Amino acid sequence: MSAEVEELLKRFQSMKNITGIVVIDNDGIAIKTTLDYNLTLHYAALMQTLREKARQVVLDLDATNEFTFLRLRTELHEVMLCPQEDYFIMVLQTPSD
Repeated sequence: MSAEVEELLKRFQSMKNITGIVVIDNDGIAIKTTLDYNLTLHYAALMQTLREKARQVVLDLDATNEFTFLRLRTELHEVMLCPQEDYFIMVLQTPSD
C-alpha cells in the first residue's frame, strides 16, 4: 500500500489548486498528509464521519450499489473523498472560479 499511496500523493500534488491531501485509514487515523498536524486531525475526524454517512446513504438508496466517490464544494474549498478497501483519500482543493 505504501508505494501506491506515495504515487497518489505525487500525482495529486502536481495538480493545480490542490491545497492538501490526507490519506486516512478506516479507523479515522491519518496515514499520510500534506497538511499541518491540527488541520490533519480536524479533517480526518470530519471526513471519517462524512464517509460513513455517505456510505450508509448509498446503501439505503440501493443496497446493490457502493459508495465510490464524493465531491463536495463550498465557497472556499472543494473536498473530494475516494474510498479504497483499507483507507480513503481526501483531497482539498481551492476552486478555480
